[in-house]
Amino acid sequence: MHYTAIGQLRPQVTAAPDADTLAKIMAVCPGAVLGGPLAMLPDETAKPHDPIWGPVAAIHRSWSGDSAIRQWAAAGGTLTALGCHLLRSGEVEAILHVKASAADPLHTEAQVSRSPEEVIAAAQSRYGPGAALTRVAELLDTGTVFAVIAKPCDIAAIRHLQQVDARARAQIRYCLTIFCGGVPSTIFPEVVARHVGFRREELSLFRWRGNGWPGPTHLETTDGRVADLTYDQLYYTPDVPWTYDMQFRCKICADAIGSVADIAAPDGWVMRDGQPVHDEAPGVNIAIARTEKGAALLRSAAGSGALVLEDFSVEELYAMHGDHLDRRLGAPARLLGLRAAGQPVMRLVGFEIGPMLRMAARRFGWRAVLRDLWAAFIGARRRAKAGAHREPLT
Repeated sequence: MHYTAIGQLRPQVTAAPDADTLAKIMAVCPGAVLGGPLAMLPDETAKPHDPIWGPVAAIHRSWSGDSAIRQWAAAGGTLTALGCHLLRSGEVEAILHVKASAADPLHTEAQVSRSPEEVIAAAQSRYGPGAALTRVAELLDTGTVFAVIAKPCDIAAIRHLQQVDARARAQIRYCLTIFCGGVPSTIFPEVVARHVGFRREELSLFRWRGNGWPGPTHLETTDGRVADLTYDQLYYTPDVPWTYDMQFRCKICADAIGSVADIAAPDGWVMRDGQPVHDEAPGVNIAIARTEKGAALLRSAAGSGALVLEDFSVEELYAMHGDHLDRRLGAPARLLGLRAAGQPVMRLVGFEIGPMLRMAARRFGWRAVLRDLWAAFIGARRRAKAGAHREPLT
């Protein structure tokens, strides 16, 4: 893997793969094919479920039962607490996730944690390129039983792998994820650093979130200078010199909500007048168990004191995480727009597109849904014709 000129992390191809290897890559890569719940979780989708928000075997407000983890982690520490619980209970031997790079604080690297202390040390959000799955082969080859905590697209890749590799089915016991806002480049934080007066080479720490909820974006330099920005200053302030330069693949994602994971754990934002706000508060997640196995894990973690669970409902997701609806509902239209521009598109397999759009129409009206779908189609086709979906390989 290497960072390209636009600050994204990409595979470095040193030689053309043989036909068999290429076929395996295309079967697993979530940029070529994206498996939805009907294909990846058929037992769960056989039960009543929400076609917009995906399978829900259980849903709760949640946070770590350890107040130190709750404070340190990016939100309520739910995924960190689950990783620690899985190791302490002996259900897995390792947790595959990511951590900030020790060599470059703007970079993110894969981490294999074999103790709760290692899991906690690697906690907190990483907004940027990170290839969590680069160590999957190593763990499979050594017979390690493990869980994966990663982005929804990484979890989709694991589910694809489990369909073609028996070792992955046997050894990867749990898939845990977030709701993803898309992957920006490393240029984004570098511009932020320059804005507060720090050069990239001076940075010793770039902490996106945590140490509070949502916690400040905290920068430190090697000579002891520090700077902090609030969540709203970083993401919702107009007229700043940086942009959240999300990669194109994320803009057409049909599953940023982790619908094929065992558990997805987005922020459980404080709500005010029907809208999420980002005032500092004790951290809270929403723990959405997609599978019965995930629901059992939540119960086990709560029973041990690792997690605290409170009631929550799918209906409340619409107000709290309504910002995910545009990408979720518009993805099929965007893919059609790419195809209309003569571009290759990823295959969606096992998504309930018809039921999802019908449910959206019942809630928002067909006029609004069709208007948004048309805008998504036209916008994607226009960007593709302009070449805005392309990027340099080096």
